[in-house]
Amino acid sequence: MGEIQEPRLILPIVAAFSRYPEALAWGKSQAEAAWGEIVLVSDPFLLTETTYYDDEMGPEQYKQFWAFSQLRSPGDLPDWKRTSNQWEENYAQQSSWPEPRPLNLDPGYISEAKLVLATTKDRDHRLYLRDGIYAEVTLHYRRKAWTSWPWTYPDYQRGEYHAFFDRCRAYLRQQMTT
Repeated sequence: MGEIQEPRLILPIVAAFSRYPEALAWGKSQAEAAWGEIVLVSDPFLLTETTYYDDEMGPEQYKQFWAFSQLRSPGDLPDWKRTSNQWEENYAQQSSWPEPRPLNLDPGYISEAKLVLATTKDRDHRLYLRDGIYAEVTLHYRRKAWTSWPWTYPDYQRGEYHAFFDRCRAYLRQQMTT
């Protein structure tokens, strides 16, 4: 029988996207106030792989990643997703936006072996955590590279994303040794 152990700490991240720079800035300030210093920020990436969100978010969305300085337990992921969903709702109600969803915040984490995203949608490859939240291993780290699965979103297969996730993984590993 295996011995039950506490999970290793992980690096929390948020994938934020919007067509409005001010929405990304607002989301970043909310996340930093609640979850601590953001230590790594990606460039904003224009989403070109899908039009899935255009009806509710408008065209030409930009995605940006934020990684937090403090390592945390992966067991906190449902709390982060529920909180970020509330922030999205609050932001949408703050002003009269032409779209019903001007901001999308997807929390997740990076471990040495994987990138995990939280979601409210159940699918065959997602595991239920608690409180209506599921988790998906979106990428895994194998042979010194980020590797996709058949279900990995097309934009998460971009080399620019992987370069940022490499920086996150290096930060995580450095923090684990200090």
